[in-house]
Amino acid sequence: MMRINLLPHREMRREKRKREFMLSAAMCAVFGASVVFAGGVVIDQLISNQNDRNTLVATANKKLDAEIAEIKDLKEQINALKARQKAVEDLQSDRTIPVHLFDELVRLMPEGVFLQKLSQQGMNVTMAGYAQSNERVAELYQNLADRSDWLQKPQLLETKEVALKEDAPSSGPKGTQEVRRVYEFNLNVAIKNSAQPANDPGRLGGGAAATVAAAGVKR
Repeated sequence: MMRINLLPHREMRREKRKREFMLSAAMCAVFGASVVFAGGVVIDQLISNQNDRNTLVATANKKLDAEIAEIKDLKEQINALKARQKAVEDLQSDRTIPVHLFDELVRLMPEGVFLQKLSQQGMNVTMAGYAQSNERVAELYQNLADRSDWLQKPQLLETKEVALKEDAPSSGPKGTQEVRRVYEFNLNVAIKNSAQPANDPGRLGGGAAATVAAAGVKR
């Protein structure tokens, strides 16, 4: 009976399998390294693209910020121009207020009322004078409240009876004076902001204003 020694063949097969395993492990390592490298390259490319996009967005934001600042400056300039325009318009409209004021006072002043003092501060007018009776003062108040196109919100501050000395008529003794009992009143009234007369827009009596300025309002 023959005996065959298989130990060398087993050793050779073992070595072959070992070499095959090492080759497979090396190939897997190379493949894994390639995958990792490729993944790293892709990730780096993605990061670079994202950085480029971030830079683009940041540049666009800076441009928008500059445009917004320009728009803000333009709005401020427009507001400043509007304020100047309004100031000019108010100045132009305020120039006609005394004419309308005197014209209204001449038109609305009742008989027997005399204005001694007239002053304006802003849109408020203060007037002081004399009237023959309290009824005349009440009539003036009512006219200012209901019949005026340019004046509103009259406020009677005071009315009282006083003695007013006047020169005697020319037929009497020279240098004599007579005393009359009249009613002294103080009254406030406001000028309408955008008054537009409803009755007669041409009723801007320059002659009436001159008369009032020269001699006071007397009816």
